[in-house]
Amino acid sequence: MSPRATGRDSRERSSAPNGSTRGLRATRAGAAADIPLARRSRPQPSGKASLGSRFRWSLFGSLLVGSLAVALVLGPLRPWLAPPPVSGLNARQGADGRLLGHFPYPEAPVASLVTVAPGHQLREEAAQELLAMQRAAADDGVQIRVISAFRNVALQRHLFFEVGAERNQSPEVRARVSAPPGFSEHSTGYAVDLGDGERPQTNLSTSFESTEAFAWLQANAARFHYQLSFPANNPQGVSYEPWHWRFEGSTDALSLFEPAHRLGRALP
Repeated sequence: MSPRATGRDSRERSSAPNGSTRGLRATRAGAAADIPLARRSRPQPSGKASLGSRFRWSLFGSLLVGSLAVALVLGPLRPWLAPPPVSGLNARQGADGRLLGHFPYPEAPVASLVTVAPGHQLREEAAQELLAMQRAAADDGVQIRVISAFRNVALQRHLFFEVGAERNQSPEVRARVSAPPGFSEHSTGYAVDLGDGERPQTNLSTSFESTEAFAWLQANAARFHYQLSFPANNPQGVSYEPWHWRFEGSTDALSLFEPAHRLGRALP
């Protein structure tokens, strides 16, 4: 066989259908190599899968809108759906957090308290300023006495419920003169009841306003960061207590009593 014939046979074999198939496969393999592996290995979504995805997103959106609607409706009602904040007292907090006129306050840690008089304690910074205030008043011939200072929640519960029952007072009436447990300034360790050492008969009475001690406090207490908590016609609706003063000379004290100040600023 001649070399020419052999060459022709070769060309014919290379152009046969078998050769075409192998060439096409090689071309496709080369093209597939240009596609990233992640795209090559991930199946393309079918029309049915795409429809299912849209359904899931639609369901998720409906649930989200429904949850927001429920939150908007129930938000204002939450205080009325929750249990009363004080066990045994069928009263609820208002929108500003007050219960029967009183704001909620935390109980001071025992480690933060120091003695200011036998049986009476305050937070250290409040105690230091109170003792300095008493010394300054004494220099002016005025005797300021501590009647009550820190009270834990258990003692406040006794004063509110048991003493109120002894005096035949309803919770609403009792709250005008004594805060519910968990809502007393005394529990913060920053509040104190003061009296006149020369006129003890005026203790815890509005007649304290006629004493030299009260007059001195009005003129000088602010220098020691003390303020009258419940003046006459106060916005909280608590009875006038000329003997009840609170310390506001620290960041912590200011933040605790800010809601009371905010209420006073909001009302004419």
